[in-house]
Amino acid sequence: MKNKKRLARLGVLYAALGIAGLAVSVHSSTGAFETLVALAPASLEAATSDAAPTADNVTVQDSDSAPSQAADAQAAPEDGVSDSDNRVVRVKKGDTLMDILVRSGVPSDEAEQAVSSLAVIYNPRKLRTGQDVTVVFGPPQMDETTTLSGDDRTARSVAAAQAKAQAAGPFLAVRFTPDASRELAVNRGMAGNFSAVELHKDLKPGYGRGAGAIQSSLFESAQAAGLPPKILAEMIRAFSYDVDFQRDIQPGDSFEILYEKLVDKDGHTVDTGKVVYAQLMLSGTRLTLYHYTTKDGDTDYYNQKGESVRKALLRTPIDGARLSSSFGMRNHPILGYSRMHRGVDFAAPKGTPIYAAGSGVVLSAGRNAGYGNYVEIRHDPEFHTAYGHLSRFGPGIHSGVRVAQGQVIGYVGMTGLATGPHLHYEVIRNDDKVNPLSVNLPSGRKLKGAEFDEFAAAKAKVNATVASLPVDNKLASSE
Repeated sequence: MKNKKRLARLGVLYAALGIAGLAVSVHSSTGAFETLVALAPASLEAATSDAAPTADNVTVQDSDSAPSQAADAQAAPEDGVSDSDNRVVRVKKGDTLMDILVRSGVPSDEAEQAVSSLAVIYNPRKLRTGQDVTVVFGPPQMDETTTLSGDDRTARSVAAAQAKAQAAGPFLAVRFTPDASRELAVNRGMAGNFSAVELHKDLKPGYGRGAGAIQSSLFESAQAAGLPPKILAEMIRAFSYDVDFQRDIQPGDSFEILYEKLVDKDGHTVDTGKVVYAQLMLSGTRLTLYHYTTKDGDTDYYNQKGESVRKALLRTPIDGARLSSSFGMRNHPILGYSRMHRGVDFAAPKGTPIYAAGSGVVLSAGRNAGYGNYVEIRHDPEFHTAYGHLSRFGPGIHSGVRVAQGQVIGYVGMTGLATGPHLHYEVIRNDDKVNPLSVNLPSGRKLKGAEFDEFAAAKAKVNATVASLPVDNKLASSE
């Protein structure tokens, strides 16, 4: 009975933290496990029943060695649950969890204890820039003897109490979601100790199928149809070796895609994986790609013939940009006279990532006259690429560093001679600048013999999966 009362108090805390309807495993320092279902406060009686839970599970690791404190969590009164102060903080570059807690108003000694408790189950240094962290405080403690009647001294006491109420109450918890499959929290116990909680979500793998007609651009049409941004970006990147998205896409073309996803128990998609299959119908020509891993571990996208789509260089090393100036003679918009434009320009918002068109070594990363901030990469003895007008360089990009194809090397800007934010992109072949959109690029791997037969069998399974799945309603409405 004593243990059940302790578990019931834990249930109040988890309900206050929004972790309701979940099966909880409490791990004490003795190694014993107990289980409860954390319900809303009004239904706490259910937490003391002997019914076996059937939901997701949570593991609680107590940072204190005393067995009696493992499940002895701080329980706010039911009336105070809705008064908790939840402060959501977005992780900034260079932030640590300690920084976030102290900046939110947590005393430094309590923040240090909470971080140490979390370290038992998770490395706090793995916090990602842009991630949201929720810091939970209880309601501020009011002076119960203060009233609104009486002399001026009482009135001043009321004013002081009201001012105190605007400050944070006691620090109760911190929680965040490191990935789609779990949530982490550190909760304060009744004795002041902290316990780390790891909630594992019950997620099931599945597939999503999307399809739609292209009205203007693939990017805009797929985005409007509801295709997840990460999946859309991957599809564009896979086709970018063979498709000029500025000139090859026409109204009436179409797309179809199959991708991995994780769904919760309610059927909602909470995360996506890789693109398994993608197809573009361009002016009556069908282009189909399959994600495939060979026996030797090489993973790539292959066409129907078992040919890798990967080329030595990307034709468009930027996502969602508009071709604003072609290769060839033009009237220079700033200098005011005609001269050869030995590259192509892609207009995009300032800060748009720019990718290395191929793997290689950075020859130059710095200021270069009219190019502004400039990067040049040597890919092999035959090919170099150059990128101009960058607002800034990518992380770790400097002369002599080796980069991989698709790695961010900089961001769109308008440094140097530029009238607006754009990328000036050049392909240099044997010291001659050539048109990036028409140059013949070396092909990738070709599957043959038994290797191709295995690919063909895998391709048939993917085709059967595509045929068996309905198109998502939102995506279908765009057709």
